Amino acid sequence: MVIAIAQLMVVLDATIVNIALPSAQRDLGMSDANRQWVITAYTLAFGGLLLLGGRIADLVGRKKTFMIGLVGFAIASGLGGAATGPGLLFGARALQGAFAALLAPSALSLLTTTFTIGKERSKAFGVYGAIAGGGAAIGLIAGGLLTEYLDWRWCLYVNIPIAVLALIGAAVFLHDKPEPGRVHLDAPGVVLGCGGLVAIVFGCSEAQPRGWGDGLVLGLLVGGVVLLGVFAWWQTRARHPLLPLHIVRDRNRGGAFLTMALAVIALFGMFLFMTYYLQTVLGYSPVRTGVAFLPMVVAIVVGATQISARLLHRIPPRFLMVPGALLASTGLFTLTFLTAEPAYVSHVLPAMLLVGLGMGLTFMPVMATATSGVAPHDSGVTSATVNTAQQVGGSIGTALLNTIATSTSAAYIADHLADAARKSGGSGLTPAAREAIVKSGVVDGFTVAIGVGSAIMLLAALVAGLLVNGRAPKRGQAPAADSAASADAAV
Repeated sequence: MVIAIAQLMVVLDATIVNIALPSAQRDLGMSDANRQWVITAYTLAFGGLLLLGGRIADLVGRKKTFMIGLVGFAIASGLGGAATGPGLLFGARALQGAFAALLAPSALSLLTTTFTIGKERSKAFGVYGAIAGGGAAIGLIAGGLLTEYLDWRWCLYVNIPIAVLALIGAAVFLHDKPEPGRVHLDAPGVVLGCGGLVAIVFGCSEAQPRGWGDGLVLGLLVGGVVLLGVFAWWQTRARHPLLPLHIVRDRNRGGAFLTMALAVIALFGMFLFMTYYLQTVLGYSPVRTGVAFLPMVVAIVVGATQISARLLHRIPPRFLMVPGALLASTGLFTLTFLTAEPAYVSHVLPAMLLVGLGMGLTFMPVMATATSGVAPHDSGVTSATVNTAQQVGGSIGTALLNTIATSTSAAYIADHLADAARKSGGSGLTPAAREAIVKSGVVDGFTVAIGVGSAIMLLAALVAGLLVNGRAPKRGQAPAADSAASADAAV
């Protein structure tokens, strides 16, 4: 539970500020061009520093790193909540992301090394998978409640009591077995790996306001890929690699990483679009918007804790991942039939239930498979790689699908306004008619982008079905370890 609370804080903080952003922008006088840095500063530091954070957890000790991450995250949240200007808020969000990069991999590696066998492991990963899948939606709910009834600053202040509670629990209940002398820090690997990730996350973030064809965006993306390519080459030659390649070469683990990245690409855009659909098209308040996501959160919890957790130690992981991804894809496809007319009960609710159940079925076995069979001294960096797949996938998904949505909407609105002007014979459009066309165009962009997300989720199902071929663990044993990790652990 201590690990779950800390992980929830990290995951929901990526979205809890979204609903509060308009209020913060007005209060601090942020420009439209700069407001994205409230989100980007967090994701940039978080996604870029995860591999380093995971290796620090292996080097210093998972419990110690976990507690340092909690303290730092709480301090950064307090600074952000007390911000008197945009610069301080941007800096605090970056600091939050840096400490989240320490906290997230140490939390998952503690879970991996604490729960190693049978039903206990399944239950633990069921809770963790529910948080990984539902944390973003919970952030939207919490953000709506705090913004409407308190103040946008409480979207940051709320992390302080959560961190204190988790810190007390960690001191009392968590135990770690450090392995002195087994782990070393690969400095060139840190520069290459973290530099590549920062460039890719930054490039995806800048693609939203600038466009994918912008020179800076292309330079960042190409530079990031080049740096990661050099990083992979260096890892084959480094004496103490930052990311031992047997971790990603294993078929099951690599399949789990890729499934996670693809699923998150599809899902993060849906969170963004449905938030805007409910508020700008249907006119929901922030609180009502948050509550509208509640059925999906419930479905995620049911799928992860009541289905996946009960079945993971009985059936192969892909028998959960593939149906889960197919359910989520079906739910996303349902949303492609949305119109500008109110359709929560007929379209949104069924889709959210399908997506939530699918996410619960998918994320839990993905997490468990990705971290199974890893030597203890590599658990931190392995956990960081899982989180990196999630974070980079979210950045790519948000930028890619948002670009598709905005370009589709712009084309729809331009065509329909011109057509309506011709039909009116030059008499002009009424404000109501113009607003109706704009709303329909916005929804059309959302549905096209969500349709692309549905196809990407189908690809995630295909990847899980083809690559993840691990068997169900025998009673009393952890999921099958890959041979390289097992040999490494035996040394």
